[in-house]
Amino acid sequence: MSDTKTLHAAFVGHVAAALDALEAAGTLPAGLPRGAISVEPPRDAAHGDLATNAAMVLAKPAGTNPRQLAELLSTELAKLPAVTGTEIAGPGFINLRLADEAWLDELRTVAALGDDYGRSTVGGGMTVNVEYVSANPTGPMHMGHCRGAVVGDALAALLEFAGHKVIREYYVNDAGGQVDVLARSVHLRYREALGEDVGEIPEGLYPGAYLVPTGHRLATHHGSRFVSAPESEWLALFRQEAVADMMAMIRDDLALLGIHHDLFSSEAELQAAGKPAEAEAWLRSQDLVYDGILEAPKGKTVDDWEPVALPLFRSTKFGDDQDRPIKKSDGSWTYFGADLAYHFQKAQSADALVDIWGADHAGTVKRIKAAVAAMTGAGGKATPFEVKLVQMVQLLRDGEPVKMSKRAGTFITLADVVREVGKDVVRFTMLTRKPEAQMDFDFAKVVEASKDNPVFYVQYCHARVSSTLRKAAGEGFAPSAADLARLGTEELELVKLAAQFPRIVEAAATAREPHRVAFFLHDLAAAFHAYWNLGNDRPEKRFIVAQDGKLTAARLFLVSQIGQIVRNGLALLGVEAVKEM
Repeated sequence: MSDTKTLHAAFVGHVAAALDALEAAGTLPAGLPRGAISVEPPRDAAHGDLATNAAMVLAKPAGTNPRQLAELLSTELAKLPAVTGTEIAGPGFINLRLADEAWLDELRTVAALGDDYGRSTVGGGMTVNVEYVSANPTGPMHMGHCRGAVVGDALAALLEFAGHKVIREYYVNDAGGQVDVLARSVHLRYREALGEDVGEIPEGLYPGAYLVPTGHRLATHHGSRFVSAPESEWLALFRQEAVADMMAMIRDDLALLGIHHDLFSSEAELQAAGKPAEAEAWLRSQDLVYDGILEAPKGKTVDDWEPVALPLFRSTKFGDDQDRPIKKSDGSWTYFGADLAYHFQKAQSADALVDIWGADHAGTVKRIKAAVAAMTGAGGKATPFEVKLVQMVQLLRDGEPVKMSKRAGTFITLADVVREVGKDVVRFTMLTRKPEAQMDFDFAKVVEASKDNPVFYVQYCHARVSSTLRKAAGEGFAPSAADLARLGTEELELVKLAAQFPRIVEAAATAREPHRVAFFLHDLAAAFHAYWNLGNDRPEKRFIVAQDGKLTAARLFLVSQIGQIVRNGLALLGVEAVKEM
């Protein structure tokens, strides 16, 4: 990455340097925490170009008045050549007005950095483990998994771009009862492949036809050896073979979305290695696991519920509403028992953990966060751990819900959707709302060529950039930064919005919210289209003004850098920046 600094990074540095100067002068105590200081546009553009809350953040720990500190800080910042005015607002915000040349320099910075524009070092090389998808290996990916897959993958790319090292992990739940059901379902298809009429798939087994190829493969390889054999002779083998086939199918489905994980961790291997037992022993040594009896489930009486002593994790000590069992009454591990050991394992190779879960897992967030806090906090500082919940997606066609039957094993697979509407449409659409908000995915609307479709709107912006540059080249014009001072008020407003990209990247990475990038791209596309439309009624506002080559070259330079920023943003989302539509 070039040493060239973006305007955002430069002013973060300027504020830091101004604070350093006040410390050196003895006006501010040294070593005050600066982590909460922000440099961003004021909410009302009439108040200036940039604002900082530094005085308000530091005043209390410094034992001074925020407005007095703001006066001192403002005086330091006013010395900067790029600053044309300062103003103290409210309880101590400092608003800054910048010279036009500062924004024109930012256009040159975009050109200089190219694909690296917006790249940040805010992550400081911290390793973040992002676990996402982790669908049970019992069938192909369906649209219930899609949103979390895209959110997790975009977050991983965003964190890397913001200076983190990232481990993309998939946790394979291959040790629970559901994989035994999978094995029995495959055994049925195995018998079917050998000529047996199995009739209707019994209740409780997976009915999907996707298991037929696995059954055929096992029949070809093993013949009739396991047709009448007791379950104990074939269950483990069929479980292993079925999970392998399902994971190969899942990998293929994810690849259609451009998603590839660095690491696949097996729950079965975790248990075979004795990791949950090690975790239990350690937790007992810390008095965080004890043998106790759970409260009776709501609505149950002594007559229909038998109290059993179980090993319980003291999750109430960490904010949970009750202590949680790590083993079942039959001695097998609960999902939670295995999960806490898995998270402890992850924490050994990462500085922070992020899990992307479906909203239906909301009830387990407290207990797993409690477990991670307990198991990684022995040295006084627990490994940071966040769970991002993602709501389900409702599939529609022309406003009508798509009917599916779980009993018949018929559902819309991720592969079906990607093949129908395309990877880019699926990925961008999944990021057009906050993950915790409900989402409708209407097959008709997501491919609609209108401004109401954010996918089309943003891609059309880049296509317009590309067509403008092609047309200009055909007429003998090329982008040039030689006369950027020719750009006027409307063009500068577009530059000011585009220049927010580096700040958006850092804020989105810090908040673990990749949808912020999609929102920004939509706003930038809207501003670009609005400027484009000015030229429909006012020819002098068109990007190509044939009779003024220098103005045209400057506007083309602006257009080119808008295209660069849109490309960079779309790349973070895993979406192609198309050149034609």
